[in-house]
Order: sequence, then structure tokens, then C-alpha cells
Amino acid sequence: MLEVLKRWYQTRFSDPDAVALFLLLVFSFAMLWLFGSLLTPILVAIVMAYLLEWPVLRLQRSGLSRTLATTLVLLLFIAVTVMSLLGLIPTLVSQGINLIKEAPSMLAHAQDYVRTLPELYPEFIDVTLVETVIDSIRQRILSGGEHLVTASLSSLVNVVVLLIYLILVPLMVFFMLKDKQLLLSGLARFMPRNRALVKQVGNEMNGQIINYVRGKVIEILIVGVTSYITFAMMGLRYSALLAVAVGFSVLIPYIGAAVMTVPVAMVALFQWGFSSEFVWVMVAYLVIQALDGNLLAPLLFSEAVNLHPIAIIIAVLVFGGLWGFWGVFFAIPLATLVKAVINAWPKRDDALQPDA
Repeated sequence: MLEVLKRWYQTRFSDPDAVALFLLLVFSFAMLWLFGSLLTPILVAIVMAYLLEWPVLRLQRSGLSRTLATTLVLLLFIAVTVMSLLGLIPTLVSQGINLIKEAPSMLAHAQDYVRTLPELYPEFIDVTLVETVIDSIRQRILSGGEHLVTASLSSLVNVVVLLIYLILVPLMVFFMLKDKQLLLSGLARFMPRNRALVKQVGNEMNGQIINYVRGKVIEILIVGVTSYITFAMMGLRYSALLAVAVGFSVLIPYIGAAVMTVPVAMVALFQWGFSSEFVWVMVAYLVIQALDGNLLAPLLFSEAVNLHPIAIIIAVLVFGGLWGFWGVFFAIPLATLVKAVINAWPKRDDALQPDA
């Protein structure tokens, strides 16, 4: 047993570059694990910097200085974001309040329908089971309402923190973009000397993260806008609220689309019942999800995300459980990082050969 462990260690950690990469990964994951909440504004700034790097480079190539290009792009981004939020947030708040008001009616309607199932299918469904399910759903909704009220009260306390973030994050994005080379040079001073493998993995991941962040934002916008237009044309209530939720559901591959099927179906069912309108809404929703998964996502991400669906789902569950929203957002790049490290990790072929 000791000989096996010794051979494994010599195979995987005989190269100083591999040791440097391993220690850097351990340090990075430890920092995120211990100080993830404190590093949230930095993560937000990094995502925005990746998103805005491309237009800054385009302006810089057209002859503008790095500082002027960064200033113009950031001001335009802030202006578009503020105008979009001012136009969208009142609608979302209004529809959210109305949805909360109608939630008891939706629940009662669903309960009445579920109670008819034992009469329609007595050989398959038991009355006691139906009542147990209804009580469980009612208790979960009530507990969810209590958590929502608690979150609303606690969010009032965090308004000052939010205002600070609204000032700090744009400032960090500005300096990350303007002084990109200076910051990277300063960071390189703290890197180990044996960093050939670190640079190899870093260069590979940098291009993939840029493509992923930009592609994911575009995917959210396209899916959200398409869903809103589709729901609004069909007359579905709470179309803006549902469209925003559907747009953000693409952050969680496979799982997000399945989860969002429930609220879309519930709202359509409460509005029209089991009618042709309900069927057409669900067909349209499934078509949007199918086009996103089979056409839009492969087109946006190209070869940057070459992972098996099982690996993606495991990455979402693991990293989402570790770091919440940002773990889910970066689950695919982190899984790609793990794959890149495994592929680039040096091996001694002679150590893998069995003894004669």
C-alpha cells in the first residue's frame, strides 16, 4: 500500500510546476471558501470586467486610448443598465405583488383539482395520499411566505451595503479595465517561479471564461426577451415576471429549465385551465427551451464548454452548494478548470509502467 502511494506521489507531484499549480488551486479555493461573502463585490466586478473587455479592445484598436475607451464603455453600460432597470423593476414589482395576492386562489384551485383525482382514477390514487400532499404543499407555501417576509425585512438593513456596492463595483471595474496590464504584472510578482503549468492552464481558462461570461449574458437576454414576447402575445399573465425567471434559469443547465416549467404551467393552468391556450403556452415554452439547449447555447459557447451533461450537473450541484449563486454561475468554468488541470497535469510514463 505504501509503495502504491509513493508511486502515485512521484507520478503526480514530481514536477515543481505541478506542485505550484496544486498549491495555487488550494489557496484560491480556500480563500473563496473562507471569505466568499466578503469577496462578492470583487467577483461581480470581475464578471463585469470580462463582459466589457471586448468592446474596450474594439475601441482601443480603432485608435482610442485605453482610459478613454474604458470610460466610454463603462458609462454606456451604466446608462443602459439604469434605464433598463427603471423600466423593468416597477413592472416586476407590480406583477410580483399581484402574484402573491393570487397565490392563495391558485393554491385552492389546485387543491380542488387534486381532490378530484381519486374519483377519476380510484385504482391509482388514494384519497389519504392526496390530502397528505396538499397539507405538505400548504405548509411549504406558508413557510416560504414567512421566509419572504423575513428576507424583505433583512433586505432593508442591507440597503446601505447595496448602495456601497453600487459605488465600489463600478470603480473596481473601471480600474480593472484601465489598468489591466499593470494589475496582471503586479499579480505575477506573487506567483511562484515554477509557473509554466499555471500559465498554461491560466491561458486556456482565460479565453473560456471570457467566452462563457459574454455568452451567458447574451443567452439570458435572448431567452428572457423571447419568452416575454411569446408570453405577452399569448396573453399569459405575469409575462414579464415569468420571462425574467426563465431568462435567469439558463444559469442552471438542464435543472433550471425543468424547475421553471412548474410556475409557467401553474400560472397558465390557473388562467385557462386544461384548454388549448394552456397547451399552446406549454408547447411554446418547450420550443424555447429546446432551441436554447440545441441551437443557441452551442452557437454562443462553441467549443469553450466541452463537458458531458453529467459533469455539468455535478458541477452545478457541488459548486452551487459551496458558493451559492456564484458557484452556480461559475460552475461550468470551474468544471472546465478541473478538466484542464487533469489534462495538463504532468505524468511520468515510466512510473506508470508495471515492474517487470
